[in-house]
Amino acid sequence: MARRTKEDAEETRHQLLEAAQRVFAEKGVSRTSLQDIAQAAGVTRGAIYWHFKNKAELFNAMMDSAVLPMEQAMQQMGHGARQDPLAELERAVLQTMRSIESDARTRAIFEVATLKVEYVDELLAVKQRHVQCYLDGTRQMQRSLEDAAARRAVALAVPADTAAHGLHALMVGLIHTWMLEPSRFKLVAVSQIAIRTYLAGLDLKF
Repeated sequence: MARRTKEDAEETRHQLLEAAQRVFAEKGVSRTSLQDIAQAAGVTRGAIYWHFKNKAELFNAMMDSAVLPMEQAMQQMGHGARQDPLAELERAVLQTMRSIESDARTRAIFEVATLKVEYVDELLAVKQRHVQCYLDGTRQMQRSLEDAAARRAVALAVPADTAAHGLHALMVGLIHTWMLEPSRFKLVAVSQIAIRTYLAGLDLKF
């Protein structure tokens, strides 16, 4: 009985996350109420508060379902002594782009995160989550760039932290631009060319 109750709770949580993604996409995050999400999920508003204390926590949980696998890919870089840090970095970045380009649900969540959210009032916790992802990602990129330069016995054209911020901005810009009109270019193919061109400008070549 307890197992069934736990499974029911997990199913309700899943329904809420799926409903939140749909309603956020339709109305925008700031204009969506918890009642809107509860109605779309076919549950009571109380069911939301059983799983999430507020809209920001619900939004971050929705993001985690898409972003965590990508964060894990970034965190795994540098764990293989025989792996080229540059190849690992490119692989992790392109894995992120591939997920966005090929997986409809991931793409929908990123569209909400990039085009449908405003960092106001109750959503300040969402901004904090995004900032933390940014900091973690650029730190890992910086380590990979430093390791790649050391392996190649070259000096980076700019400081490693500056290079990491630039690479992160390049990724975000590509995702945001592609989201506006996905038919204009192939995200993975263009990202690989852009990343390799950027890295070559740092004197890092494959």
